[in-house]
Amino acid sequence: MANIFDIILVKPILNVLVIFYNIIPGHDIGVVIILLTLLIRAAMIPSFHKSLHSQKKMADLQPKMNEIREKYKSDQAEQAKKLMALYKEHKISPFSSCLPLLIQFPILIALYRVLLIGLGGHDMGSYLYSFVHNPGALNPYFIHWINLAKPSVSLGIAAGLIQFVQSKMMMPSTPSNDTATKAMSAQALYILPVITVLFSLKLPAGLPLYWIVMTLVAIVQQFFIMRSNKAEMA
Repeated sequence: MANIFDIILVKPILNVLVIFYNIIPGHDIGVVIILLTLLIRAAMIPSFHKSLHSQKKMADLQPKMNEIREKYKSDQAEQAKKLMALYKEHKISPFSSCLPLLIQFPILIALYRVLLIGLGGHDMGSYLYSFVHNPGALNPYFIHWINLAKPSVSLGIAAGLIQFVQSKMMMPSTPSNDTATKAMSAQALYILPVITVLFSLKLPAGLPLYWIVMTLVAIVQQFFIMRSNKAEMA
């Protein structure tokens, strides 16, 4: 199974990373990871765009969902039926937001392996394709300052703050009076950024850098989605 995972994800990502490293002036591994992240994000634009649209619609529908939960709180079957009818009416799926996370998880694991191989002093020869030049050791420093092979407090905190901004953007436009909904909103707004920071402080800094770029692109994409929705409602 490990060999299949390496063939499908680890090797391609490592080879693209090394190609970028070879051709970029200065051979800055941080710039390489940023470009690699943008490439991965571009490949997943359709799924991310659909997910962000769905998340925003779900947030906007929160008041109606709370009304249904309150009205049918003693009849779970009817509550589920009404919620599904609401989703169908607005053409959204409550599960569509999970798809990008399911895609991201194996990519994060693969990138972690790539950083261990590329920046950990291992021999990359067996992982590189025949047409890719082996530069030997990769310089792990980003802008001659942050060692991306080791955890970075600054990048970890930055990843958490940017995650907070994205979570804040996804909050419902109308605050909920439902206790359970408030608790879930608080988890998304505060707990996810904290978890992001804690994980970032234990992992090579290249991973939070990847997450920062991914989240920034998502924020920009979400901004245009929100502006488009406002234009449609005007």
